[in-house]
Amino acid sequence: MGDRIDLLITGGTVVDGTGVPGFVGSVGVDGDRLTVFRAGAEVPAAQRVIDATGKVVAPGFIDVHSHAGLMILADPRHEPKVRQGVTTEIVGVDGLSYAPLPSRADLAALIEMNAGLDGAPDIPADWDSVGDYLDRFDSKVACNVGLMVGNSALRISRLGWEDVPADSAALADMQQLLADAMAAGALGISSGLDYPPGAYATTDELAALSGEAARHGGFYHTHVRYPLGDRFLDPFREAIEIGRRGSGRVHITHFYHRPTHPGTPAQLLALVDDAIAEGMDVTFDSYPSEWASTRLLIQIPQWVQAGGPAATKERLADRAVRDRIRAEWRARGGAAYTSAAGWTDVRLGAFTRPDNLRWEAKSLADVMNERGVDAVDAVCDLLLEENLRTNQVTSGPIKATMEPFFKHPQGMVATDSTFIGAKPSPRTYGSFPRVLGEFVREDHWLGLEEAVRKMTGAPAARLGLGDRGQLADGYLADVVVFNPATVRSNATYDEPRRFPTGIDYVLVNGVIVVDNGTHTGALPGRVVRH
Repeated sequence: MGDRIDLLITGGTVVDGTGVPGFVGSVGVDGDRLTVFRAGAEVPAAQRVIDATGKVVAPGFIDVHSHAGLMILADPRHEPKVRQGVTTEIVGVDGLSYAPLPSRADLAALIEMNAGLDGAPDIPADWDSVGDYLDRFDSKVACNVGLMVGNSALRISRLGWEDVPADSAALADMQQLLADAMAAGALGISSGLDYPPGAYATTDELAALSGEAARHGGFYHTHVRYPLGDRFLDPFREAIEIGRRGSGRVHITHFYHRPTHPGTPAQLLALVDDAIAEGMDVTFDSYPSEWASTRLLIQIPQWVQAGGPAATKERLADRAVRDRIRAEWRARGGAAYTSAAGWTDVRLGAFTRPDNLRWEAKSLADVMNERGVDAVDAVCDLLLEENLRTNQVTSGPIKATMEPFFKHPQGMVATDSTFIGAKPSPRTYGSFPRVLGEFVREDHWLGLEEAVRKMTGAPAARLGLGDRGQLADGYLADVVVFNPATVRSNATYDEPRRFPTGIDYVLVNGVIVVDNGTHTGALPGRVVRH
């Protein structure tokens, strides 16, 4: 550090990301690295000084579940996330990464198939490998980006889009693709077992891939197979079993108790505790919102989606296929699955056809009532009209059962953020501030230092990021300054695109991206690697 550093943040309470009590001190930034000074220590002169008196200085927040893998390339300022203090986004989650996909046709097909979740922005999707894809981010986006390799991409690359088993040769090829991807900078493997074709993978296949990731220092990040067994504990038992067979680390994403579950949060969390007692390494994340979001296509049975987007659309137009879907829905949930009454809380978004724009942020029930059709025809028609791009926002967890997940020591904070539609889930704009303002300050569910650890040090450790996630000498200068008395989410179900209050400064790799609450336009993000 020279005689005059770039920036000095003085007078704030330093909460360093480890969970230890905060202390009054200063944080110096020179280039892309930081130094921490305790109160009373001599501090260097600086080109700029920020007075953080009465505020908290913390590491930048790390979101371990984001659907920004395409949309951040279309909107590199990425304000919904950096303005809530996020300095690192983990993409390629839910088994849905856009590399490795050696075939450009398969890349285009995956973007089309998944457009209702990750969007289909007007960008050149012209990469072939993980390395080519990651080249799109360094110094070109506002925050850091880390990649999980989706098991759908591996299956598409080796087995195509069909529901077929992986023989030993195919599995070996997928393991090699994963090893190559991790050598190029990926952090591990993700699965999304509600999303074909990754959903067609067996427990044994996923265990072998988890083991391959572990051999290269990575871990298994899973959206579990929710329809499995008892639809309550069995999906998570499978996730843990995959890690057990693969001798790998397991991370269960968007872990929460659903109102329809027959049991309690304690039963779910006991699965994690028991696995840890057995000697396994299991963590999870939860999002602090009552509103979930994904592609409307998730409503359609997986057998309809075999073969990729062209085959899916052909089946959606087939009356016999619709009758079969209708019979399955009635068997699963009775009349509510086909009448408008059962679809009032499915809010639709991301429409592109001019004659469908009137449905933006309206419910599926509204479409059904105006068109005079049942749910099957409404969903199939909209997906065909919109080339599979329609998004849905639906009810998710309830606050009454969130507390034990956010208090559990193995839990982390994530957003599961989507960036499409006029009214996305409020979790996209307000997750981290809601935890700090509501769960910490108002509800006293957990202390400030522990909450910050769950947003910074804990995810950095899980991802294997040795020089991020803490305020420590020599670490990369990802920093957020917030006011603990005023920080809050302003995003609501009705107005989800409102920025938070109380996030004053955000630095990414030593560069100020949010300056006194205003985005500077800086794009200092980098690819993060373990």
